[in-house]
Amino acid sequence: MIIVLLGPPGAGKGTQAEPVAQRLGIPKVATGDVLRAAVREGTPMGKAAQGYMDRGELVPDAVILGIMKETFTRPEMARGVILDGVVRTVPQAEGLERVLRELGRQVDAVLLFEVPDDELVRRLSGRTICDRCQTPYTGREPGTSCPKCGGTLVRRKDDDPDAVRRRLRVYRDQTAPVIDWYRDNGTPLVAVDAVGSPADVTERVVRALPK
Repeated sequence: MIIVLLGPPGAGKGTQAEPVAQRLGIPKVATGDVLRAAVREGTPMGKAAQGYMDRGELVPDAVILGIMKETFTRPEMARGVILDGVVRTVPQAEGLERVLRELGRQVDAVLLFEVPDDELVRRLSGRTICDRCQTPYTGREPGTSCPKCGGTLVRRKDDDPDAVRRRLRVYRDQTAPVIDWYRDNGTPLVAVDAVGSPADVTERVVRALPK
């Protein structure tokens, strides 16, 4: 089963991807993770990505999708995968469909995490992130140590309340068409109420998945 997670910044996609993946017994894949792994391992697409990064340029979708294709061919991906942050725009959704079609696979479900804007602003403006492992935390002050790896927690500039509202506007401009694209293509798309304790949201996510 291949599952795409969609939702605004702060909706909890990254928080939920790991426990849901564990419940289903499949891996979780985030764009940043597979990009760094491909560069570290020196795969053909990883070397291509390194060239863009060395020049200070964004890695284009074509290279990211090439890395995703490399990732999907790994044995541990055979039963399925949860994709967190892989699809943000219609061209990325179209590219992912092409890659999966070449491998004889498809997206089986899209989960849309829904959270009111005021709650998202509250979450993100109170968030810190580890400068080493990039794990996000809520309610932990900048400058304290990351419980996971010992790195230092910092607050990102784009987590300022005004910046968060701008990010939400960009998200809706980019991602609303993605939601329509999946619906028009007949992919099962289920909205999930992502407000509540992480454990409660995990249960809602698992119940929302196709049987």
